[in-house]
Amino acid sequence: MATMTSKILYIKIDQNIEVFNTRVYMEDIAKLYSTDKKLVRELNHQLVKVIKTNQDVKYCFSIMKVIELIHKLHPEVEVVNLGETEFILSYNMPRKPQKIWEFVKIAFVAMVIFFGGALSIMTFNADASIQDIFDMMYRLVMGRTKDSWSVVEVGYSIGISIGIIVFFNHFSKIKITTDPTPIQIEMRKYENDINSALIQNASREGKIIDSDY
Repeated sequence: MATMTSKILYIKIDQNIEVFNTRVYMEDIAKLYSTDKKLVRELNHQLVKVIKTNQDVKYCFSIMKVIELIHKLHPEVEVVNLGETEFILSYNMPRKPQKIWEFVKIAFVAMVIFFGGALSIMTFNADASIQDIFDMMYRLVMGRTKDSWSVVEVGYSIGISIGIIVFFNHFSKIKITTDPTPIQIEMRKYENDINSALIQNASREGKIIDSDY
């Protein structure tokens, strides 16, 4: 319970914070709120860590370390944590954007998805003998055997295209709805799994940056 003279500071930290500078301040990793605006401004400029490396690196932090840093300056402050109890600080070295390399990666991923999806559809169609099904449908409706392609094949092809666009929820830069696409959802799940694994490994190995007490 906070006393009349103590101050309450609310702090929220995400599970994974990405930084590009070697000097990491409180405002880089946390969102702070208090009725004392001066306190928030002062704490935002508090140095949290100096990174001494020339390569990308990840650190696992405990919220206890952040609270310890806050109490070194303001021991009277009551800290209320609204975010993660353990989080990852990811340092990425500043790099010049390489547009050609980014284009190559995007083109490669797009080709893998396109040809992989096409192969899956063709494999499904071959297993289901889709051509025989179309021939039978045409013969039942029209009463004769078709000589070449029919409206059934055209409708099927158009339906697959529309289905893919609706499923992935976007075409080029146009999104059908504001919902995240399936790829975005899977990427977020993948990121969460990586973050959880990093934190658990660091905890087992005793490498989490925690309070000194």
